[in-house]
Amino acid sequence: MKMTAESTHQKQINELKNKITGLEALVKFYEEQFRLMKHRQFGKSSEKTELPEQLSLFDEAEATADPKAPEEVKVEDIAYTRKKRVGKRADDLLKLPVETVVYELDESECVCPECEGKLHSMSVEERCEVEIIPAQFVTKRHVQHIYACRRCEKNNDHVPIIKAAAPKPVIKGSLASPSTVAHIMVEKYVKAVPLYRQEQSLMHDGINLSRQTMANWVIRSAQDWLLPIYNQLKAVLLQEQVLHADETVLQVLCEPGKKANTNSYEWLYRTSGCATHPIVLYEYQPTRSSSHPKQFLKGWTGFLHTDGYQGYHRLPDVTVVGCFAHVRRRFNDALKAMPIDSRNGTAAYKGLEYCNQLFELERRFELLSYEQRQLKRIELSLPIAEALLALAYTFANQPKSVTKTAMDYFLGQWPYLKNVFADGRLELSNNRAERSIKPFVIGRKNWLFSNSQKGALASSVIYSIIQTAKENGLSPFLYLQFLFDKLPNSYSCDFSSFLPWLSSVQEDCFSSRI
Repeated sequence: MKMTAESTHQKQINELKNKITGLEALVKFYEEQFRLMKHRQFGKSSEKTELPEQLSLFDEAEATADPKAPEEVKVEDIAYTRKKRVGKRADDLLKLPVETVVYELDESECVCPECEGKLHSMSVEERCEVEIIPAQFVTKRHVQHIYACRRCEKNNDHVPIIKAAAPKPVIKGSLASPSTVAHIMVEKYVKAVPLYRQEQSLMHDGINLSRQTMANWVIRSAQDWLLPIYNQLKAVLLQEQVLHADETVLQVLCEPGKKANTNSYEWLYRTSGCATHPIVLYEYQPTRSSSHPKQFLKGWTGFLHTDGYQGYHRLPDVTVVGCFAHVRRRFNDALKAMPIDSRNGTAAYKGLEYCNQLFELERRFELLSYEQRQLKRIELSLPIAEALLALAYTFANQPKSVTKTAMDYFLGQWPYLKNVFADGRLELSNNRAERSIKPFVIGRKNWLFSNSQKGALASSVIYSIIQTAKENGLSPFLYLQFLFDKLPNSYSCDFSSFLPWLSSVQEDCFSSRI
């Protein structure tokens, strides 16, 4: 009886100990979450690694000095030619057109005040200024003469009517010009200036142009002229074997069957670094369903770089390539959740160090051919990734923590992360897509939402044309103006002659002309 009571008490003690251990782990997890939340609210947003071995420039001498070490003296002859430094300001002015103003004395003034001899120019002084010429708005009247034959008017039943050649408008029956529509689009989709602020700015310049009119111009021009270019770019995009994809939220106020505060989504698809011509395409969709990328990429096979969203994993005949930058971000967050003095040597520290080694090797492989890069990855990078995998497996039965969350994420993504070692054209991260979706995110912070589905679709098309133009070195304004000027007057249905990488387009729209 006594043994039974002692075993019962011991069992209760063990249960209490286990409960205390679990509660301590839970408290530790909440402390990590609190520190991480505090860092996100008040700390630096940069993901730059700050490891103890990264010495600052100021304490490097003190940290590495060893007074007992024998002095080593080396004498080395160094010969070099000092190169005259050219200031950055001069480099910045090289692309600007130059207007020279010369200040000279009149012939009658070239007289010496002392002896009345003739003065000659002994030297010159120069200074440079950047002159800003504000935008000018003019009314451009198109007067088209129409001709008829007086003889036919008198003698024949049929009178030929001939019109003088004149360019067709971008929007029939409208005041919109190619430059005006291009300007409105660039202000909104490049500079993130909402239409209501453009309306106010134009009003200050004496132009009464409502935001409703501008919105109508933007939507109509996108549907009529930019959408065919978008479809042509999509056809070229789907011929690539390596793509990147990402998505972000978008609020559309007037959607059938949805509340105004419900999230819609902007999907991004773009070419990779191995593509001959960069293409960036956006697509508005009301949901985040995997059916949308499945429909967009219908019939396409190849490698798709994505983040950890599972919707991409259901795509048929597509090899998904995971993103090591997302893995590194989680180890970085795990370190931020720890007290500073206890970070060194932790599993999160080691995980972040493994990721940094992988990215450092990628920088070394940058100039290699695709075949050489793949071989080097298998030789040098794969063992590091497998070491991280072995470390992650040790956390399978660990209590809940930010570090375990990072390890579990890595394990869940490993089937897709390891695909980067299958082809040298692939990249270690999906940062290329994230950089391309950033302009949309910045613009969204200013114009906040789209009013209608038509507006959201038009915005997707316009963003696609603008970002693709920028990727190909074109001025967005010049390219849009070029399209709105040429397309209404083109009698061909072949839109491939207007793609941004063609030499004829580059000559007219290259960004250095700005």
